Amino acid sequence: MNWIKLLLLDYKKYKKYGGNFITIVFLTQGFWAIFQHRIAHAVYKMSIPIFKQLLQIFCLFWQKAIEILTGISIPASAQIGHSFYIGHFGGIILNAKTIIGNNCNISQGVTIGVSGQGDNRGVPKIGNNVYIGANAVVAGKIIVKDNVLIAACSLVNTNTECNSVMMGVPAIKVSEKSSEGYI
Repeated sequence: MNWIKLLLLDYKKYKKYGGNFITIVFLTQGFWAIFQHRIAHAVYKMSIPIFKQLLQIFCLFWQKAIEILTGISIPASAQIGHSFYIGHFGGIILNAKTIIGNNCNISQGVTIGVSGQGDNRGVPKIGNNVYIGANAVVAGKIIVKDNVLIAACSLVNTNTECNSVMMGVPAIKVSEKSSEGYI
């Protein structure tokens, strides 16, 4: 899927949560961050070396400007599926090797990062339809499967099952009600 189609699907998701073109494009910091990421990721995947390098420099400065303005850091190399939604801005950090599936929501204060030692060191792979609540941390070489809800202020550092509701520090499965109703 090309970056334009991804961006249109992101826009549709933002529109679903309310707002019109003006508020989404000009007043929604989460949309600014994903807009910048979609273009930077397309440049990151380019195959024309000199042109790619020049554009990457521009995208890096643009990313830093967005990071300063919004508090949202999404590196160009992060892989994010369609219909991505950032509910509130501020304090969102994604590792450069982050992989996030389709139709996911994250809230303010979320960190998706590296953790572990030796062969267990790595970055999470997040499935489809995952909701990550405010101030949650997802870290380590783990897999967060589809339809998972991660509660606010939780630390997920182990693999999850599909449809799980994860809560606590460290997070444990508290139910199988899934992320339905949150996405």
